[in-house]
Amino acid sequence: MLTTLDLIGTAAFAASGASIGVYKRLDLFGVCVVGVTTGIGGGITRDLLLGVHPPTALDRWPNFVVALAFSLAVFLLHPLMGHVQSVVLWLDALGMGVFATTGAATALHHDAEWWAAILIGAITAIGGGVLRDVLVNEMPLLLHRDLYATPALLGALIVVAFELWSVPYPWGLVAGTVIATALRMAALTRGWNLPSPPQWGRTS
Repeated sequence: MLTTLDLIGTAAFAASGASIGVYKRLDLFGVCVVGVTTGIGGGITRDLLLGVHPPTALDRWPNFVVALAFSLAVFLLHPLMGHVQSVVLWLDALGMGVFATTGAATALHHDAEWWAAILIGAITAIGGGVLRDVLVNEMPLLLHRDLYATPALLGALIVVAFELWSVPYPWGLVAGTVIATALRMAALTRGWNLPSPPQWGRTS
């Protein structure tokens, strides 16, 4: 279950990265670089934090191949995908939800403390997206006003809570992924965001 979800997250993030590459009019190599980096970047960051060397995404072929395959598919089929920005946001929401939970679960399996597992889950979820946005010179979604890191933290928290409450595997993964993804999608459609700094009026 953990491996399957990890591959789903890799595919979703790779597709979102490749879509941005197509939108930026990169060539085939550029689209694949952005897509693959987005797809496996969060997992590599997770493994580096956990001391897993070499990182799983580089040591085993499925993650890299899935990321490359979906990047190529987006490059070839992007005229059928409609509005690129919407596609990127929805794929990014799915990838974020999946990686938040699998990152936390992987950290727990490596005997990380519960608070470390939550943070590592969130970092796994946002790592690939941040790398994607840096590569294409965009402000990372992490820094936008709409909810992004908060759903990732919530998804990771649910996995850890289910583990501490001894809820049978893999209910924590399923619940965390669904709730984190749904919250991110709801924030996108309804315009939910965290408060901004207060605006103080000038005094004479």
